[in-house]
Amino acid sequence: MATHQQKKTEEKESKPAFVGKASSVAYTSLLEPWITEKSHASAATGKYIFKVHGEANKQTVRRAIKDLYQVTVVGVNMVTIHPKKRVYGRSVGWKAGFKKAIVTLKEGDKIELFEGV
Repeated sequence: MATHQQKKTEEKESKPAFVGKASSVAYTSLLEPWITEKSHASAATGKYIFKVHGEANKQTVRRAIKDLYQVTVVGVNMVTIHPKKRVYGRSVGWKAGFKKAIVTLKEGDKIELFEGV
């Protein structure tokens, strides 16, 4: 019985430091990094672009980036890309809309995710 309780405490201590209430905001509001040639060019000036959840706002994105990457966020700009109509032969379809966040970091801070791609 004592070994079972000891294993439980060891499992709790082995979790990453950023797991908590704020990190759940990060995982629900941030969907993926937006990786294009233009986003790589803007990363050199400290601006990083992420695809975010449709209901995310500037405050939740700011907190998510701060908690997930441990960087200082100076500003957040949001862009909503609306759905677009696409015609395939005789059938009409829609390209899904989404929301992007352009995150400006403090000078000197960077996100390593964009450096290796």
